[in-house]
Amino acid sequence: MTRTSELFRTSFAAIAVTVLASAMVGRPLPAGAQATVAPAIDNDDIGGVVTGPNGPEAGVWVIAESVELPTKFAKMVVTDDQGRYVIPDLPAVNYSVWVRGYGLVDSPKMRAKPGQHLDLAAVAAPNAAAAAHYYPAIYWYSMLKIPPESELSGTAIYADPGASKIDGQLAPPNEEHRLHGLPPDRSGSDPHDSGSIRLVQNG
Repeated sequence: MTRTSELFRTSFAAIAVTVLASAMVGRPLPAGAQATVAPAIDNDDIGGVVTGPNGPEAGVWVIAESVELPTKFAKMVVTDDQGRYVIPDLPAVNYSVWVRGYGLVDSPKMRAKPGQHLDLAAVAAPNAAAAAHYYPAIYWYSMLKIPPESELSGTAIYADPGASKIDGQLAPPNEEHRLHGLPPDRSGSDPHDSGSIRLVQNG
């Protein structure tokens, strides 16, 4: 092997190693392995990153609550797509901070003060029933099915088969009293309720 050939092989190996190293440096890390940069905060903010078993938790609530003010104080924010949160403009007292979200149970409450970075760990619910326990009231309200207007005519108020009818419709209480020659019911109660008293005028 000539000296020129040896130098050529050495130079080629060095170039190959350099190219391979550059490719590895430029290759993005897997999503779960990427380090999320903590958000910038002021002296009256609490901020950090929420992570779960699969990496950053996007769209979960972070709640800060304090009982050190004249009235109970709480503030809530939602994490961004990188799991970051900032709870801004907090009075200078101690706070309990925790994570809440769909498919989660409340995380342990961590103590923090404004101006502090606080990373939190989301806790997955063991089952659907445990997760539903923390769903907000608006979630259950959204599941209500309001009857159509045709079923809300207001005519079928009383289900008493013995109630009087006017033109095929059930009569309201005082109208029924009038039909039977009774004084108006001023008690505000339903005369068809059990235990009600009907007054009868002597003829």
